[in-house]
Amino acid sequence: MTTTLIRNAELIATFDDAERELRNASIRLEDNRIVAIGPAEALTEERAGPADVVIDARGHVILPGLVNTHHHFYQTLTRNLPAGQNAELFDWLVTHYPIWARLDPESLHASSQIAAAELLLSGCTTAADHTYLWPNGARIDDQIAAVSELGLRFHASRGSMSVGESQGGLPPDSVVESEQAILDDTQRAIERYHDASERAMTRIVVAPCSPFSVSRELMQESATLARHYGVHLHTHLAETRDEEAYCRERFGCTPVEYAEQVGWVGSDVWFAHMVHPHADEIARLGGHCCGAAHCPSSNMRLGSGIAPVMAMHRAGMRVGLGVDGSASNDGSHLLAEARQAMLLGRLQGDMSEITARRMLWFATRGGASVLGRDDIGQLAVGKAADLIGFRLDSLALAGGALHDPLASLVFCQPPNVDLSIVNGVRRVEGGRLLGHDLDAMVARHNACARRLVEG
Repeated sequence: MTTTLIRNAELIATFDDAERELRNASIRLEDNRIVAIGPAEALTEERAGPADVVIDARGHVILPGLVNTHHHFYQTLTRNLPAGQNAELFDWLVTHYPIWARLDPESLHASSQIAAAELLLSGCTTAADHTYLWPNGARIDDQIAAVSELGLRFHASRGSMSVGESQGGLPPDSVVESEQAILDDTQRAIERYHDASERAMTRIVVAPCSPFSVSRELMQESATLARHYGVHLHTHLAETRDEEAYCRERFGCTPVEYAEQVGWVGSDVWFAHMVHPHADEIARLGGHCCGAAHCPSSNMRLGSGIAPVMAMHRAGMRVGLGVDGSASNDGSHLLAEARQAMLLGRLQGDMSEITARRMLWFATRGGASVLGRDDIGQLAVGKAADLIGFRLDSLALAGGALHDPLASLVFCQPPNVDLSIVNGVRRVEGGRLLGHDLDAMVARHNACARRLVEG
């Protein structure tokens, strides 16, 4: 058993049920769980016993690792493409599909590592990815291997597309799969990788891409498969007005009504974006405890609109934050997403309701709930040893952290972490990703991106 003591933190923001914020505090870990948290003088080695690893957190704010509820790791390869810079979602997708059709195992592995590194450095310790096309032999196994090497807690979605252009869908036929192949490989992934135990590092999610790229039958059979194995369901929903027009024409209903018809409601379901649900639909989804991944940067980048986040939260929906695809956000900085969520939310809500602490709650407790977990997202005895620390004497926080250290992380320029511990293992220390040559990772990734784009 390895014991770690993080001592003398300026502030520990627990995000526990009491929402405690502890000044001059320490936290003690044993292997991958938290065993004590409290005043620094009560958790010294003299009083609490020696520790194998001691980390001086003086001048730091410590909080739970952030939880990213929606991403597309492979899209780091196609950031900032000129042809997609000024396009809305449907045109943006049509621009990118032919390029993504060239993905292969190496590029999927490289892009997953870059995304995981960005997320770790931005404060994320748990991430849900949604990859929905698997060309040229690429498999979910490539992603799980890549992310495992970085040490990020991972909910890997076995996404899919089955309805191509010839059948009235949006994606080209070259990137869709047969529905039986999708179901078979999804079952294989669940049986091989899904870990339902407490503090699990890898879980599998069943995730058909969207109403405009899969059939009604696949949506229904995916739900049956997921519920047989007790895993969660995820898809894009109500992201744009174009999507609603498509659903009304093809299915005779709104996207949310379609989800209800195919059995996609419940506490085991969460939707990405949810920019355009109707008020009565929010109430119904709240009654079912459905989840939503709020992706403000992507929604702004693509001109999709402003999601009614607080209305969903008040209705009883579980709400978390997501960076979304790195080609529709062009970054993977989850703390920056909390800031964007606050700023965008203030355009449509009560200033006293859209606070820095509320957005950090969405990024921690909210995200954990969206993923169906109560073992992460808070600092409390018995919970997973996932925590992050930020230096308060940084340039970005100068003049801000003095007044309110926690809120400064959202109001000021969001910094990278100085410390990140995931499952009890140090992954970032002194602002550096440990055990990996980041320059070499970037060079490899850029080479893959060049091959992908240039064909």
